[in-house]
Amino acid sequence: MKARLLGGIAALVVAVLGTVLLFNYVQGADRRALANTETQDVLVVKQEVPAGTPASQLSQYVTTKPVPRTAVAADGVQDLGAVGSMVTSVALVPGEQLLSSRLVDANAYLGPSRVAVPAGLQEITLRLGIERVVGGKIQAGDTVGIFISMAGAAGENGTQLTFHKVLVTAVQFSSGAAAQTQAQATQASSTGSLNANKDAQTSSDAYLITLARDAVDTEKLVYAAEFGKVYLSKEPADATEGTNGVVNQTKVFK
Repeated sequence: MKARLLGGIAALVVAVLGTVLLFNYVQGADRRALANTETQDVLVVKQEVPAGTPASQLSQYVTTKPVPRTAVAADGVQDLGAVGSMVTSVALVPGEQLLSSRLVDANAYLGPSRVAVPAGLQEITLRLGIERVVGGKIQAGDTVGIFISMAGAAGENGTQLTFHKVLVTAVQFSSGAAAQTQAQATQASSTGSLNANKDAQTSSDAYLITLARDAVDTEKLVYAAEFGKVYLSKEPADATEGTNGVVNQTKVFK
């Protein structure tokens, strides 16, 4: 009986020692990998940082980590004290270096649901159903294609992809509340927030999509919204542009 007990204790001790040794080995893996590499300490994000977070609060989100000098970002932040009056312009994810290009002056931050309007353009807001805005997947900062459907002078209906890569500067629910960005929605879902669906969209509601366009095109958009129908496609910068002109019943069935 004693032999079995002693054998069990010995096995437990060996298991504990093995676990400790393995832990220490894993902990030293990064140090061994960098042993013969010239490194530099950089600030690295250790947990997700919401957009709009003041730089003065970033110390709780970042840690110092040695990385090969060849991998050090040119605009990496070396001292949080030097950027104390700025805020994060976008959400930051764990593992990325803290970059000055992701920080903006607090007065210039427009929020996660708005982007700045390019010089020379003006904004216009269209009220569109969820099925007309790619199922609600459009966010501020996206570019979209604009399809316009209207009845012709002879009573014949037609549709055309009229504008390409139009900048979306804001997305709101019909109530006027800012729509969540994908990052916000993911974060709310992962944290199980009780308020995650507070502003949830229903199929009967509409989105308010604000677009940036020049004066001439804005006139056309207003006319289309007043007397026709508008659909938006998500059209990123690398999407191929093209149109078949005005599509009517004849072209659809060709």
